[in-house]
Amino acid sequence: MLFLIAGRASEAAAPHAALALYAASYLAGGTGSALAAWRALRERRIDVNALMLLAAIGAAYLGSWTEGAVLLVLFSTSNALEFYVIGRTRRAIRALMALRPAEALVRHGGHEALVAAGALEIGDIVIVRPAERLAADGMVIRGTSSVDQSTITGEAIPVDVGPGSKVFAGTINGRGSLEVRVTRDPEDTTLARIIAMVEQAQAVQAPAQRLIDRFGQVYALAVVASAAVMYAILAARGIAAGAALYRAITLLVVASPCAVVISTPATVLSAIANAARHGILFKGGVYLERLGAVQTVAFDKTGTLTGGRPVVTDIIPLDGDVRTVVAMAAALEQRSEHALADAVVAACRTRDLAPSAPETFEAVTGRGVRGMVAGHPVRVGSETFFVEEGISIPDGARLSLAALREGGKTPILVGDTRLRGIIAVADAVRPQAGAAVRRLRELGVRRLVALSGDHAQAVRAVAGQLRLDEARGDLLPEDKVRAVEALERSGPVAMVGDGVNDAPALAAASVGIAMGAAGTDAAMETADVVLMGDDLTRLPYAIGLSRRARRVIVQNLAFALTVVAVLVAIVLGAGLRLALGVVGHEGSTVVVILNGLRLLGYRPARMTPAAAGERSRTSRAA
Repeated sequence: MLFLIAGRASEAAAPHAALALYAASYLAGGTGSALAAWRALRERRIDVNALMLLAAIGAAYLGSWTEGAVLLVLFSTSNALEFYVIGRTRRAIRALMALRPAEALVRHGGHEALVAAGALEIGDIVIVRPAERLAADGMVIRGTSSVDQSTITGEAIPVDVGPGSKVFAGTINGRGSLEVRVTRDPEDTTLARIIAMVEQAQAVQAPAQRLIDRFGQVYALAVVASAAVMYAILAARGIAAGAALYRAITLLVVASPCAVVISTPATVLSAIANAARHGILFKGGVYLERLGAVQTVAFDKTGTLTGGRPVVTDIIPLDGDVRTVVAMAAALEQRSEHALADAVVAACRTRDLAPSAPETFEAVTGRGVRGMVAGHPVRVGSETFFVEEGISIPDGARLSLAALREGGKTPILVGDTRLRGIIAVADAVRPQAGAAVRRLRELGVRRLVALSGDHAQAVRAVAGQLRLDEARGDLLPEDKVRAVEALERSGPVAMVGDGVNDAPALAAASVGIAMGAAGTDAAMETADVVLMGDDLTRLPYAIGLSRRARRVIVQNLAFALTVVAVLVAIVLGAGLRLALGVVGHEGSTVVVILNGLRLLGYRPARMTPAAAGERSRTSRAA
């Protein structure tokens, strides 16, 4: 581009220097196209790269160096988009493979030995120590613990497991020690199937690009053939060879798809630059176009619609006040390593309370904690734990427990010798989720669906709060893929997620969208679009921008093809001076570029009062 500008500036004063600068711009802008055209010619193909070079050479032959240089510079810039995501699949698979531990501790008879995780066999007994990652799918036969299964199910809260519980490879054990009987071969684990599905789902996106290449080859052949036929016909009619060549080159120049080829990249580049300034990463123009056609948006729940971190939502005192209940619970939970403990301690501190130090503390894995605080016994845990401790639960409290569970919340009971209160913990809805959903409705998105590995009850509660059309819970990764495929029977689907368990569904959807700040590497690498923060309002911004870009692309293509058709008709019919052909051709190129560049200044329509009110209500509820 610098060579082109310098050549144009020095054309009048130093024509020889200008010629050298134009030649340099040809080399800079055309080298990539020349190499691509040469590779295609060696395979006996003529593609758009060859046509661009022919048009540029023809323009130079006729003295129109500026047009040829602009053509090559802009065309080489647009080609850079095609290779933007090379290596994406490889990086995604590496991120998934890293979840599998290399070794496992296996019990054989009376001794224990480390073996390669890939050598495990069905029936082996694997010993999983605290904080270790599980090496195989299996069933717990001894021990109790809490297991972080978010990599597989997306559930934010660790699951309590004991004898008879199913566990998955790649998940993380909590404080307890487990013995697990392997129930699946290493190549057939849930994690292995996730990896396979990501590979397969990404592979099916390739044919669309091959279709574009085939169209470009047909067009290029047609233009070159038309120019050659025109030259032959004019020469056969006795027209001088120079004049016939002049007409043929004029046809080649005006029929060259410069405006057609540039119209889409100019628009896409502008839209992608705009999106990047607003924290949205499109991994190529094809995904920008696809997102604009989406009519259904499917959301993962945990980490996407919700914050992915348990918080206290309700404190129900039954004998005492709110401050007493939360202080009693925090006194013991500050010593606990359970995921819910941090939420309780945080709730205590937000009320400016300093939890007392317990004199004694004991964790009952999978049930709760007990200890002495200020000389009094205190218990914090599940309903089952309180029943085992011999503490009665009044009927009114049972009704409250049922209502909390119906709302998708996890209740924690607090008491001493009797039940003192209930604390409810849940993965709270993101403050921006309500406004984002409302804006998607305003954009015309017809169907909004929640797909989650979390409990169906919790998923329905979040979907009801946000007024989504459907909610499906208890889904494993392969279930999410099937759900996305079923939704796509009604049209293009965008899947929004953040976890490893979302990666297959992100890859299977028409457009996969990852929440970048909280998302896993696998989700971000697999997705076609990445929201680089946790703000869900960027999603409707991305869709609105994509739809505007699609409209601009249609406008540009219609205009460019019309100009080409008119100029070609004039050349074939009455003849056209090359200068006028260049002006018409170059003018159409400038028009479509300027029209595309308008997207640099795109701003979404202002949020309606209803959407703003929805955002405010959701924020207060969270």
